[in-house]
Amino acid sequence: MEPAAQPRRGDREPPEGREDASRQGVMALPPPARIAVAIALGAVGVFVAVHLVMVFLHVAPSNTLSRQHGEVVEEYVYPEFEQNWKLFAPNPLQQNVAVHARAEVRKPDGATETTGWVDLTAMDVEEIRGNPVPSHTAQNELRRAWDFFTGSHDDQHQPNGVRGELSEEYLKRIVMLRFGPELNGGEVTRVQVRSATTPVAPPPWSDENTSTETTYRELPWWPVDRTDVPGGE
Repeated sequence: MEPAAQPRRGDREPPEGREDASRQGVMALPPPARIAVAIALGAVGVFVAVHLVMVFLHVAPSNTLSRQHGEVVEEYVYPEFEQNWKLFAPNPLQQNVAVHARAEVRKPDGATETTGWVDLTAMDVEEIRGNPVPSHTAQNELRRAWDFFTGSHDDQHQPNGVRGELSEEYLKRIVMLRFGPELNGGEVTRVQVRSATTPVAPPPWSDENTSTETTYRELPWWPVDRTDVPGGE
């Protein structure tokens, strides 16, 4: 009889049962864990399906479903998943738009004070400039909120339906998040927002003659309280 082959140095036999366990995957987990994984996968699948349907109805041509459930689709899509193609065509933006805000503050003695205009856009620019990985909030939150507002209001600042009302609340809460419920030793009772639009000067080699004067669009005063601060009471 020939002697059995001896394992060479360095050869390792897989631990007993490891190969079977890796093949079984989720089935190797105890029953409670398998149930939790199944529920999590099901929830993710449902969310992905709902998200795809909502976005599809938003970008697809008008149809029976989008007309019947238009408000629900808009409430889901705006403002986080809004589509914006101004960067590409047909006319890219040629203006710098800054958003300013100021507040009316009530002092403990009952007197009121109106603050100066605060350049909220400049605050975001400071967060972005020199930062190799700026946050999505600093880059887009305020800018998209202003686009959302102007796209859902007429020239008299009147909202166009539910979307317009939602944009007002969204913009108001962003301002209150920057200011806080108390400012300059008093309580913030009203806020006002405006835009400052400055056309970009043409390049030196261009024959265009464009005014670079800044124009302003002031919104009405909005009453606020602590409930308008995200997480406030």
